[in-house]
Amino acid sequence: MLKEYLIIEWGGNFMQDYLLALAVFTLSIAILKVIKTVVIKKLKKLADHTQTDFDNVLIKVIDSISWPFYIFLSLYLGFRFIQLPLVAENIIGYGLFILVVYYVVRGVQEIIDYGFNQVINKKKEEESFNPAAINLLNKFAKWGLWVLAAILVLQNLGYNISTLVAGLGIGGLAIALAMQNILSDAFASFSIYFDKPFQPGDFIIAGEDKGIVKKIGIKSTRLQTLQGQELIISNKELTETRIHNYKKMEKRRIVVDLGVTYNTATEKLKRIPNIIKDIINELDLAEIDRVHFKSFGDFSLIFEIVYYVDTPEHKIYMDIQQEINLAIKEKFEEENIEMAYPTQTIIIEKAV
Repeated sequence: MLKEYLIIEWGGNFMQDYLLALAVFTLSIAILKVIKTVVIKKLKKLADHTQTDFDNVLIKVIDSISWPFYIFLSLYLGFRFIQLPLVAENIIGYGLFILVVYYVVRGVQEIIDYGFNQVINKKKEEESFNPAAINLLNKFAKWGLWVLAAILVLQNLGYNISTLVAGLGIGGLAIALAMQNILSDAFASFSIYFDKPFQPGDFIIAGEDKGIVKKIGIKSTRLQTLQGQELIISNKELTETRIHNYKKMEKRRIVVDLGVTYNTATEKLKRIPNIIKDIINELDLAEIDRVHFKSFGDFSLIFEIVYYVDTPEHKIYMDIQQEINLAIKEKFEEENIEMAYPTQTIIIEKAV
């Protein structure tokens, strides 16, 4: 009786085929349920005792797969043993494919987030680190992933994607033209982040503007000027101009011209280089390079002084320069060496 029942044909399949399909479906559901409730839980416990976090991410990706995927997978495996109408076969096949693409994209997103978070966690201790560019790059990567997934699904559904890609290209070009300035600044922020011409806290001069970098954003960089106000400059402008970064400077080279009057005795002129060298050598952060009687000016005898200050800090440099200038003035007063200033001598000849 059972044997006769199994060979009954209905809908193009024998009853034994339907029973086999049902058995495969049921067995698949049972195996997947064991994986979902038992295996994954054990893997979670094992992952909690490892030194790396990457295995936790992989377990999270697998655990995020929900029952709709398991049901479609079980139906697909079960229906392999019977003949289905083409429409039903396509629904099961395409449904499973869409779910596979969806969960693959979700999983890759988790891995991308993990990678970017690792970079941020390593860099966050740095005072100059700004995560804005990293976060934007993360979003671009995930958006691009979904676009590729959508194109892949449409292609497998039988759509001609060449027209769609062309449309996306034209639409993307129109959007790019409309957002040209914003995109230029965004990509410039990537250039600033990876090339690091300056960082928050650096004192820079860009063109005619100068100040301390306070924040590097996606579209603009903010400087605090010496006058105290906040100056906002677009990132594109900063990448297209020459930038002087004084924070990178290990020491400053200072060149000073000093003029004394023409009536200064030659013996005193010979002593001036040693006087200035002694003054500079007494300072810890100053280093003399040279002092020379440079030239005969219009109203003075000009000495050129070249020395270094071993600090990038502008305030310390100004303090040292002030100390040197005051010491030179004091020493010249002691030696009766007169500094020059613009003068004119008028010679009047008496007519005979």
